[in-house]
Amino acid sequence: MSNASLISFVARSKRRRETLTLLSRSWRLSQPEIMRGLKQYKSHNSRTLKELSDKGLIVCINPKDRAFKFYKITKKGKDVLEEATRIS
Repeated sequence: MSNASLISFVARSKRRRETLTLLSRSWRLSQPEIMRGLKQYKSHNSRTLKELSDKGLIVCINPKDRAFKFYKITKKGKDVLEEATRIS
């Protein structure tokens, strides 16, 4: 996926932008922390985290832990967020 496509992917979803913004302010956050910080339902949050992870914008730092996963934004995610924020 091209950089322009990723920027568009993030810019057209408030939930994706807010999730990346929250993750950019911390070195890592758990899914419950993200849900509380954004006041999202678990299903919405899970879908957003999966979408962002599939695109390489965030990474789960403990993927084998099924109960309590931690996420952090990648360099690519920071760059895309910066561009998406600029155009939205």
